[in-house]
Amino acid sequence: MNFGLIDLLTLIGSIGLFLYGMKLMSEGLQKAAGDRLRNILAWMTNNRFVGALTGILVTALIQSSSATTVMIVSFVNAGLLSLGQSMAVIMGANVGTTATAWILYLGGFKVNLAAASIPIIAFTLPMMFSHKNSWKSWGEVLLGFAFLFMGLDLLNDSVPDLRSNPELFAAIQNYADMGFLSVLLFAFIGMIVTIVVQSSSVTFAITLVICSKGWISFEMAAALVLGSNIGTCITPLIAAVSGNIWAKRSAMGHLLFNVFGSVWVLALYYPFMKLVVWLSTLGQGDPTALLSFVDSTDPAIINALNEGTLDLTNPANQQLATTFAANQAYVSFGLSIFHTLFNAVNICIMIWLTGLYVKIVTKLIPSKPTEEENESHLTFISAGMLSTSELSILQARKEIQLYGERTQRMFELVRDLFHETDDKEFTSKYSRIQKYENISDRMEVEIANYLTKVSAGRLSDESKHQIQMKLRVISEIESVADSCYNLARTLQRRFQQPEKFPEDIDANIELMFNLIESGLQNMCNVLREEHIDQSYVNSAQNIENEINNYRNQLKHQNVIAVNEGYYNYPIATTYMDTIVECEKMGDYIVNVVEAVADSKLHPIAE
Repeated sequence: MNFGLIDLLTLIGSIGLFLYGMKLMSEGLQKAAGDRLRNILAWMTNNRFVGALTGILVTALIQSSSATTVMIVSFVNAGLLSLGQSMAVIMGANVGTTATAWILYLGGFKVNLAAASIPIIAFTLPMMFSHKNSWKSWGEVLLGFAFLFMGLDLLNDSVPDLRSNPELFAAIQNYADMGFLSVLLFAFIGMIVTIVVQSSSVTFAITLVICSKGWISFEMAAALVLGSNIGTCITPLIAAVSGNIWAKRSAMGHLLFNVFGSVWVLALYYPFMKLVVWLSTLGQGDPTALLSFVDSTDPAIINALNEGTLDLTNPANQQLATTFAANQAYVSFGLSIFHTLFNAVNICIMIWLTGLYVKIVTKLIPSKPTEEENESHLTFISAGMLSTSELSILQARKEIQLYGERTQRMFELVRDLFHETDDKEFTSKYSRIQKYENISDRMEVEIANYLTKVSAGRLSDESKHQIQMKLRVISEIESVADSCYNLARTLQRRFQQPEKFPEDIDANIELMFNLIESGLQNMCNVLREEHIDQSYVNSAQNIENEINNYRNQLKHQNVIAVNEGYYNYPIATTYMDTIVECEKMGDYIVNVVEAVADSKLHPIAE
């Protein structure tokens, strides 16, 4: 067998083209669906069956169970789905991924879509240069579709012919003739290959090619596919490494689902395979017949059939080619039946055990109680959780909501500081405000870095607009936190002054704090709500106008009070510094509300 460096690179390139086609299809569909896909995934109820159906449909749509599972892990990480809800969706995703097997069966053996790939690319060319984003996204879908079948066709041609190397082929046959041990070995190989290429669809395609050439039996091919179901768990596990505890539990649940499912199939492997063969024969033909046909036919003819060089003008050869093609179709159909039946039976059993899965993963990954200020600065997002750019925006929104709420709590500490009279307690609260300020600075940088990474992906115009808005919002929230710290410093100066502040000054500051608190509450509501109306903006602007008018009134009264000697200049300066800082904070708050409202009330049209 002559298989050199160029042949190896061609094989790797074929796998790469297949993978790229899958990726392009998946990302194109996610962008084309846009907010609709996000809403479908986010719209989960406590009904496990709705969740499972959602997982099936979404995975069948985007052609990647890994992508769906990473999305679900991201949603759990962002607090948009509960652990129990995620389990049902992940179970459905495993069934949805079988759609790839059926596409390969229909496109690889029923209709030769590889031959139509170049015309499809020509058709997508004007779509790719369209000014309309939706056309570009659908163009990517078709382009990925073409690349997928080009890769499959090249893979079929570039896999080395094992039968031309008797020693290597004999070695493989020896490993395939060890009974149930061979099943375990091939399942392990399928798992390793999937972990390496990060796609069970690639493993399925490779398995389909080598089985359809008659190099391994149908039973061993099914074992490879079984192993790929475990190997596909590695992607969400990697994604969950830097996620929170709920994301880790969700990814662990995915692993357990596939491992437990594979264990019972292995325990009943031979009876299960008889059922698969019977169903396949009933629907299309016997998938085990190909190996018998190959073993009973001249190897030179089989090689010529695989290479497409057999002289078909000879009626006998034409009959052999027809039989060979039919048997290949039976193998593809049988593997698709195996993949679908395995996952369908799995979900029918496991869907009733969702609660048990939640208990098991909670035991395996216990929570560690931590104080709020010592926990990770980012709760819902992290660099490792980047999956799809469109869906990552949801996590950023959740994190910014938490950022706003922490800033609101920071202001509550400032109010407590204002009323504090004990030296020790004052110092303790002032120190806490300093910690909040440091956390706020780090959160701004970390969220901004995350959004920058998200913006590096292919995004719709609306998503780009969302990222710009979020960058502006986190800057304004950080300014609110700065104002809180500045107020704390001013109050510290006030606390250290020997003169006692008049009661009417304290009452005026208290009224100003009430206005600020109302503004912060409105801001947090805007960050929290999915849908808002103009009333939120009007409320924020009204509060801001009250703050401005009150500041002007107090400044005027302050000048008169100092001139009349009601209190001294140091008290007047500290007093006005407090009021002016509150007015600045009011400006930052209304800027946040207007930025979010503008994005939600006036979205960019695709």
